[in-house]
Amino acid sequence: MINFKNSLLASFAVLMLAGCGASKNTSYSNLTMIQAPLNVQRKTALKEADLNRWSHLDIIKDTIPGMSVDRAYAELLKDKKGKKVIVGIVDSGVDIDHEDLKAVVWTNKKEIAGNGIDDDKNGYIDDIHGWNFLGDITKENIEYERIVANKNLVDEATYQEAKAVNDKNIAKSTTGKARLEEMIADATNADAVLTKYFGKSTYTKEEVNAISSQDAEINKSKMMIQRVNSFEMTVPEFKTAVQKELDGYIKVVNGDNLKTNYRKVLGDNPEDITDTKYGNNNVMGPDKEEILHGTHVAGIVAQVRNNGIGGDGIANNVEILTVRAVPDGDEYDKDIALGIRYAVDNGAKVINGSFGKSFSPHKQWVYDAIKYAESKDVLIVHAAGNDAKDIDVANNYPNDSDDKINEFADNMITIGALNYEYGNKIVARFSNFGKINVDVFAPGVKIYASTPNNTYKLLQGTSMASPNVAGVAALIRSYYPKLTAKQVKHILMDSGVAITTDVIVGGKPNDVRPFSTLSKSGKMVNAYNALLMADKMSK
Repeated sequence: MINFKNSLLASFAVLMLAGCGASKNTSYSNLTMIQAPLNVQRKTALKEADLNRWSHLDIIKDTIPGMSVDRAYAELLKDKKGKKVIVGIVDSGVDIDHEDLKAVVWTNKKEIAGNGIDDDKNGYIDDIHGWNFLGDITKENIEYERIVANKNLVDEATYQEAKAVNDKNIAKSTTGKARLEEMIADATNADAVLTKYFGKSTYTKEEVNAISSQDAEINKSKMMIQRVNSFEMTVPEFKTAVQKELDGYIKVVNGDNLKTNYRKVLGDNPEDITDTKYGNNNVMGPDKEEILHGTHVAGIVAQVRNNGIGGDGIANNVEILTVRAVPDGDEYDKDIALGIRYAVDNGAKVINGSFGKSFSPHKQWVYDAIKYAESKDVLIVHAAGNDAKDIDVANNYPNDSDDKINEFADNMITIGALNYEYGNKIVARFSNFGKINVDVFAPGVKIYASTPNNTYKLLQGTSMASPNVAGVAALIRSYYPKLTAKQVKHILMDSGVAITTDVIVGGKPNDVRPFSTLSKSGKMVNAYNALLMADKMSK
């Protein structure tokens, strides 16, 4: 999304950069911007080492649609010093003790740890590394459930929309409940049959595969246990996993999902934006396993580069400020609004938001927070969502355009996700898209980064694409600190690599569209190009 005036300015910047080959005003005068090659395919499979850092690789040198981060460091930043940039991570929480993150954790120097006093008088006591707006909450309702449970939150039309979603979910859960109950029964019966067949209660995968029998019941049981084994689970583990999913279906069918009030333990009124005295300073929350998402997001931005452990972050001169505001379920508008303001007030110049939802009863609170961030020159990078939907039509909050056409702020950039396969499968099958409401695309499939307790995993989602872009934004703001948040946004969009071919959308082979129609820019973020443009614009 982009307004007319800034579109002209950004386009002018692109033209200036394209013609800067002989310019004496830039140290990069002999360098040209990267463009996407046509009809190039990898001749060999992607090695694990390359997969683990593919978002850092180069579309020309490596034939992988990465962001040319390694190339940018090697060719553009090797002799430069950057300024420290604070990046706000509004998410589920971050493992600030992680071996590859603890060196980049932001510390509030205005606060004295553990004295129980609000030393900096910002309303948050002992907020040493950020703030936890969720307290001990890890689970939450989906927003449509909160609306159906309390129709006074929204107008009648929105209530009916939420109710329709809930009714559809009840029908789906009813079918799913029957299917999973049958699956548990089949696994239990198959296990009993094979226990009798083997004469023992414990048997191996190999023993099951070797069964040769004319008995129909034994062969049926063999197939069922082979199915269980395909999940790399024992029968008890399989039944436990299925039961957990079944419990969720039962909860919806019985209407219990509308009755649970997770929020009451916080003691605040979530419908009152002025009620701010809640939460605590434990940015990891009560359970480290529940902060996998936020820890991974933080790692994509800021894992220490070249330290020989884990992966590498995109940005090399950042501090991570943690705002815990996103539970397992839908976030409250109040927490997001206050979380954005908290990050802004504590010096963040880039904020990553890898969250989203389809209903937003208090969207204006979040809109006002986005505008506040704009007034303080802070860029907000937001994930487009993982429903393979056109968000020019479908609702996706938060956003910077209440009518899906006209922006009310120009400091927010919305990111779609790319796959590592260059070609017609380059768009992640799950990624949302939108010619107006998605701004640009970035790597979001199988992204390797930190997870709790000094571990690392490959995860995927627009949740991973967003911090990849936040990392590039932090690089720009570090090495070219005079550029504004608005300028950085348009550099990210306009300097990107344009894909001029048709691509598969939503993982549906029959849905093929020009890549240029899936976002405002029609491009994918490229750190090398972005730094070239930033250098030119900062002169």
